[in-house]
Amino acid sequence: MVDESDADGPLAEVYAKAKALSPIGVVAAIMKTMSLRPDFLAAIQAASRMHFTDGALTRAQHEMIASYVSALNRCRY
Repeated sequence: MVDESDADGPLAEVYAKAKALSPIGVVAAIMKTMSLRPDFLAAIQAASRMHFTDGALTRAQHEMIASYVSALNRCRY
């Protein structure tokens, strides 16, 4: 994984966007796991924003479902 302090170019831009959109102003560790592919990380970031936007379900409901599925899969994220 590439740490924020070591990121440059496209990765630094993706990290800056992730940090700006984060409710607590951080780049989540799950995002950093994709840091070697900034193009892929940017695509995941865009899909995540669509997925967690209020619609039929609220963001809180999306987060609750994601957390539950992660727990079932014993995923620490």
